[in-house]
Amino acid sequence: MTIESFPGSSGYIDAGVDNKITYFSNTYVLGLTVIAGIGGLLFGYDTGVISGALLYIRDDFEAVDQSSFLQETIVSMALVGAMIGAAAGGWINDAYGRKKATLLADVIFAVGSLVMAAAPDPYVLIAGRLLVGLGVGVASVTAPMYIAEAAPSEIRGGLVSTNVLMITGGQFLSYLVNLAFTEVPGTWRWMLGVAAVPAIVQFSLMLFLPESPRWLYMKKSKSEAIVVLSKIYDPYRLEEELDQLASALEEENQRKNAVSYLDVFRIKEIRLAFFAGAGLQAFQQFTGINTVMYYSPTIVQMAGFSSNQLALLLSLVVALMNAAGTVLGINLIDHFGRRKLALSSLFGVFLSLILLSVAFFLESSGVANVGWLAVLGLALYISFFAPGMGPVPWTVNSEIYPESYRGICGGMSATVNWVSNLIVAQSFLSVADAVGTGWTFMILAGISVAAFGFVVAFVPETKGLTFDEVERIWKEKAWGSSGKGPESESESLLEIGEGE
Repeated sequence: MTIESFPGSSGYIDAGVDNKITYFSNTYVLGLTVIAGIGGLLFGYDTGVISGALLYIRDDFEAVDQSSFLQETIVSMALVGAMIGAAAGGWINDAYGRKKATLLADVIFAVGSLVMAAAPDPYVLIAGRLLVGLGVGVASVTAPMYIAEAAPSEIRGGLVSTNVLMITGGQFLSYLVNLAFTEVPGTWRWMLGVAAVPAIVQFSLMLFLPESPRWLYMKKSKSEAIVVLSKIYDPYRLEEELDQLASALEEENQRKNAVSYLDVFRIKEIRLAFFAGAGLQAFQQFTGINTVMYYSPTIVQMAGFSSNQLALLLSLVVALMNAAGTVLGINLIDHFGRRKLALSSLFGVFLSLILLSVAFFLESSGVANVGWLAVLGLALYISFFAPGMGPVPWTVNSEIYPESYRGICGGMSATVNWVSNLIVAQSFLSVADAVGTGWTFMILAGISVAAFGFVVAFVPETKGLTFDEVERIWKEKAWGSSGKGPESESESLLEIGEGE
């Protein structure tokens, strides 16, 4: 998992030295990644566990069983909390650092989990769901940002994608936990309360980890940043990284103005970067991933498999394939590149959605024994989505923004993801009822075509580039090769990215 040497890039450490950085070459960075990635595990677990827990919550609370509104509120309140947490998380990260933001997210999540487990009525349960959502929202911004800023540029994509693996692993774990506690007294309380354990574990481990070296250098202490960076890079590369940080700090000081949300839309290069990042986050959801993850048992039953046990088992297989596909993405993203991986993924997603649509059209026409065609479509969908459109939006958003805007823009784009997530989760079954399941998947296929065009038009390749080089790409896109924009070096970077 290495990159070729670009002009001005930090690919090889030295032209005469065979010292390539690989995913497993620095156990210190890998350890930081795994511990920070527990935030992704919380993210994935929370989105998956409620589907099974809700069945038993309905048994305990008659009011919930008799009210679809209460059921929807219990599910969606965590998404509402995540939107708020993601929006606030960007500011928290910039003001107080990635480490403190992670610790805060863990505390909120753990408290929310315990509140849910002890809830005496549906309304306290809803309050607990809001709290865990807040924690998940902050973590969804912080984890990829922390990992990206500690990662060498050559393997940044693979390391940030590890956080996505933790998300998909958390979803798979939630299905296993749901099955494990089905025969235990207080079933749903255990399902929801056990989520506090990884939050407490991450909190304990994060106390011993450093702050992001880039945040330290730019906001607090250069000497502390150097100590952290010296554990990641050899002396030659360390000097190179420090030079880049010094240049970035000088540029930030020249700006003088305080960072504001309005600047994201006022400054052209930042606006272009945010449009690309937020667009990727929106298309990740609108191409249907959480339709599959939230409603895969329902889709399986729609396809003609009426057994609850078989539907749950097939859903577990879908979750496992999602995690396995993310592992493939980790291996491809720094070799194949973000842009190509996203485009290949979207092409496969389009074909899979067409297959799903055809299966349901045939089923509604009375054709027998087409259920397995729908299941095949689901399997192919996950196989194509998980390695590409799963990790790429999070990776790109962790690396395309200037230092002073990384928290704000990362938080805003994550909020776009959560809002899109909520829209998809709340609308899929209603749309399917209104126009039919076949046409619903055909609509998603059309959206995947739009997403393909969006990536072609607006998302540059950032594989292996430093943060400074990525920033120069956006200036080149905004201002051209003269005037405010960068000159020939950044132009060559843009051409390299688009040519890959």
